[in-house]
Amino acid sequence: MKLEHTYTFDIPRDVVWKLIQNEEVLKKSIPGCKSFAQMDDGIYQAEMGVSVGPVKGVFTGQVQQVDQREPSSYRLLVRGKGLPGEIDAVADMRLDEVGQGTQLTCSTEVQVTGVLASVGQRVMGGVAKMVLGQFFKSVDKEMKQLATHSE
Repeated sequence: MKLEHTYTFDIPRDVVWKLIQNEEVLKKSIPGCKSFAQMDDGIYQAEMGVSVGPVKGVFTGQVQQVDQREPSSYRLLVRGKGLPGEIDAVADMRLDEVGQGTQLTCSTEVQVTGVLASVGQRVMGGVAKMVLGQFFKSVDKEMKQLATHSE
């Protein structure tokens, strides 16, 4: 399943680059995040609860950042397991300057198993879009708070 999500921040690209990789920003922004901790350089262990329609459960997994080209792009490798099934995803993150802000484009290729696969691509696509939308809104809010405090 392929997904693409675009979000525009009213924050300069170099600030978005730095904060989109900040452990605290991510922990507070991932919907249903129960834990998020850096294990190695660019590798994070995460646990999140999901409850959207037929997709319910706690997922534990690993997120790894690779192919970083500061401040314009990086790739996320995501592997997660939970009672509803397994998720294996590759997300290409691109940051482009737009006016005074930054447009982040997330292009994702996702493979799922178990209940997740049985609910169908349309339902999973809707769940994924909702989770991504919540994530980027939360990241934006966290970034604005940090940017305000650092001035």
